[in-house]
Amino acid sequence: MTRTPPSTRAVTKAVIPAAGLGTRFLPATKATPKEMLPIVDKPAIQYVVEEAAAAGLGDMLVITGRNKRPLEDHFDRNLELEQALLNKGDHERLAKAQESNGLATLHYVRQGDPRGLGHAVLCAAPHVGEEPFAVLLGDDLIDPRDPLLTRMVDVQQREGGSVVALMEVEPSQIHLYGCAAVHNTAHPDVVHVTDLVEKPDPADAPSNYAIIGRYVLDPAVFEALRETAPGRGGEIQLTDALQQLATSEEIGGPVHGVIFKGRRYDTGDRGDYLRAIVQLACEREDLGPQFRAWLGRYATETGLSALA
Repeated sequence: MTRTPPSTRAVTKAVIPAAGLGTRFLPATKATPKEMLPIVDKPAIQYVVEEAAAAGLGDMLVITGRNKRPLEDHFDRNLELEQALLNKGDHERLAKAQESNGLATLHYVRQGDPRGLGHAVLCAAPHVGEEPFAVLLGDDLIDPRDPLLTRMVDVQQREGGSVVALMEVEPSQIHLYGCAAVHNTAHPDVVHVTDLVEKPDPADAPSNYAIIGRYVLDPAVFEALRETAPGRGGEIQLTDALQQLATSEEIGGPVHGVIFKGRRYDTGDRGDYLRAIVQLACEREDLGPQFRAWLGRYATETGLSALA
């Protein structure tokens, strides 16, 4: 790989991979993209777009696949619906129908062959060009009260190179994640990443810092992805490309990690998806009081409270 100087340009673009089949949520995802499954009353992907927009990233590329047209429709205007609500004088619901329209400038490209996260990110290369950019995975929802992405962009602008989001997990769970070997820095929430391992055996893991679904990447990652051999299942892993950058800082600059200790909602499987809905519903000002009261009564009536 030839030497690529780290980019020092501002981060303005986000990439949102959304080409997965969502097989863990069948039959709901047979005809509905998993990214459109609601978390309370808002599709999961809208939370992700709102997070990127709040971090100042107004240009977003969504990597899609077959049967993903509803994603585009959701962020487009529905003039018939808006006019019907306007005619009824229902301005509250009209505002809800319109809130996804102007969040950002969204672009879409199809991944084609489902060859893994690394390949999905590589599909963004023509749009991103030579700029640093963010990648947000839809299975990780970050609470807007904990501005992780904003912090990651700040670190990237100060240090250059790439930045990954890290969370401490139980050692027995590290085999489910990409894992980072790290050194401390002068900032308590920032570490220097010296190596990355995809889903290591707990006995071989260099730490219990797991990579979660937020990245701010130097464009040198595209060259690394092009040279990354497919792994299990013929997929190109983003972690493998980042490992090249972390162990050879002359290519695209260093890799840092931001240690996240805030509120994260994992919607990657059915149980975590349901827990995310309950957590967010309980914290909503409009729904929370009545929902928490009902939840307490339900737990008591069914004997669940005695198991807590």
